[in-house]
This record gives sequence, structure tokens and C-alpha cells, in this order.
Amino acid sequence: MNTPPPFPGPNTQLGETFARLGFVTGAASLEPLLRQAHKAARISDVTILLEGETGTGKQVLARAIHELDEKRSGRPFVTVNCPTLTEALAESELFGHHRGAFTGAVAGRKGLFHAANHGTLFFDDVNDLSPHLQPKLLDVIQRQVVRPVGSDQEFPVDVRIIAACNQALRPLVNQNRFRADLYHRLNVIHLRLPPLRQRPADLRELVLAFAARHASIFGPIDTVEPELLAFLKTQPFPGNVRELENTVQRMLFAKTQGASFTLADWIPETSDEKVELHGNPVNDAADRLWEAISSRGFSFAQALRETERRVIETALRMGGCTRRELASQLRTSERTLYHKMRAYGLSERSAVKTPPPHSPC
Repeated sequence: MNTPPPFPGPNTQLGETFARLGFVTGAASLEPLLRQAHKAARISDVTILLEGETGTGKQVLARAIHELDEKRSGRPFVTVNCPTLTEALAESELFGHHRGAFTGAVAGRKGLFHAANHGTLFFDDVNDLSPHLQPKLLDVIQRQVVRPVGSDQEFPVDVRIIAACNQALRPLVNQNRFRADLYHRLNVIHLRLPPLRQRPADLRELVLAFAARHASIFGPIDTVEPELLAFLKTQPFPGNVRELENTVQRMLFAKTQGASFTLADWIPETSDEKVELHGNPVNDAADRLWEAISSRGFSFAQALRETERRVIETALRMGGCTRRELASQLRTSERTLYHKMRAYGLSERSAVKTPPPHSPC
């Protein structure tokens, strides 16, 4: 059996192909995903289920698959935003209607299945598809025909279905919130997009790609300084790639000179994230941090990492009894705290706990 070549990053032919179509990655860990997506594009008539948190790039990957599909490339790529489909008009939106089919239907209309004929129909957030529509979508996928509202005639359609979910469908099936038969119809090829916090190697490529996309705001950005990259790797980015793109736009808007992003260009999402330092203990900490950088040979990134590690160590020693309580006290998520503890090799038992007075610990 032939072993696939190593995947060093976006400079490979496969990485360049997807980057050209908008899906940028510099992470070798995403190589299997790109290979599967590329193979899926060549199998033009099977359904694909994309799973991943909001903002991970599911629609971008779906469009890339469509463009790589030799049978359907150049044909329509139509998006169905499932949460916005109202119960009353959903069937008309998807399957069309005849004139007079209901009040207000003054003319006939072709639905989204007809609009996407010979192309791709992308169901975004399919986990929010109403129970009323789920059997109707299953019937269209199985029989490849649609019946407009108010009509007794069926029309054949040739549409590839790509569905995306921002939460796993299997638990919803187990809870009877999503039809098992529709799930199995959609889940022929399953691709999972990891969140940005699991793709730190993607940060540089994505920042540069977004800077190029929005170069009209400021101008070309050629490099990203290591200190900024190190800082970005500490951010949870709950909005994932979409949130990172917004961050890049804010940095471009505020930038006044230079062709490199530095840590000084970082702009928090809201002014609420800024800390008033006057008369605050953080002010003393900042002075000591500067002393470590200026007189002891620490780099800025090293000083920040060491400070963060020691704050977490102190929280473990003196904070709440559980990781959830610690995360609450640190004003961060439990997931973020867990990943930072792993990164620094810390655990709840890594420090002798000194409980505060009257603590139940």
C-alpha cells in the first residue's frame, strides 16, 4: 500500500488547492481532513455531513468541495440556513409552490431544490431543522423528486446535499430530537472540523490570509511577530475562525504604520476587556514584569507565559475546590483552564492546596 507523502503545511499541492478556494490551514493535523474532503469532492452524488463548532469554516469547506466536484463545479451552490426556516413557509422555500397554493401566493415559485438543480444544496445548522421538515427532506434525498406546495405533480432534481451541524447529531438522535433515518442518510461521509483552539499551527496562515482579504482597510501585512502569535495561542476564540477574522479587521482598522502585526496591534473585542490599572495591584505586577524583561533577559512572550503559569499555580493552591470554581474565579471557561493546565503540565494535585478560612475543601 502506498503511503501518502508528508504534509508540511499549506505549501503542499493539496493545501494550496484548498487555500485557493478559501479554506486556509497551516496545520499538519488537518491533512487527513483535506484528503478526505478532496476524495469526497470526486464522489459527486453522496451526501456529506460536516461537524464543528460555530465559526470553524464548515460553509467554506462545503463550497471548496463543490468547486472541486467536476460534475457540479460551475453549477449553483445554494445555502439553506435551517434556523431561519419558518414553519409556515419552509416547504415553499425548499420545494416551491403553485399560484394560489396559499394566501399570498399570487404567483408560482420554484424552491431552493430547483435553484440548486445539478449543483449543491448546503444545509447550514441542520441540527436546527424542524421535526416537521425532517421527514420531507429525507423523502427528497431518497427519491430525488420534489413536489411543490399545492401541486400533485413531482419533479426530478439532481442535487448534492452537504449538511453542517454545530453540535453532534448522534446525541440528538438518542434524545429523539433528530430522526435516525435522516441522520444515516446525511452521514454517508463524515468530516469533523476541529475548533481553532486545537489548531494553533493555523493562526499565522489565517491571520495573513485575513489581512490580505481585508487589505483595503489598511494595506498589505507581510509578517506576524512571534510574540503576537504566542499571545493568540492563549486566547480561547469561542467564535473560532470567524472571531479571528473579526479580530484581524479590528487590528487593521487601528493600525497606522508598518507591514507587520505585533502584540501592540492587539485590539480586544470590547472596551470592557480593558483593565483600569491606576491604584490596581496589576500595576505593580506590570512593573515587575517589565523588570524581568529589561534586566533579566526574558522575552516578552516568555514573561507572559511564565506569569500565566504562576497565576494558574496560585489559583490551584489557593482557589476553589473544583476546576469549575477555579475557572469562575479566573473569569475564564473550564475548557480554557483545562487546556492551559495541560499546556503547562499542571493538575489539581500539582500544588499543595491552602484552603481559605471556613473553606469546605
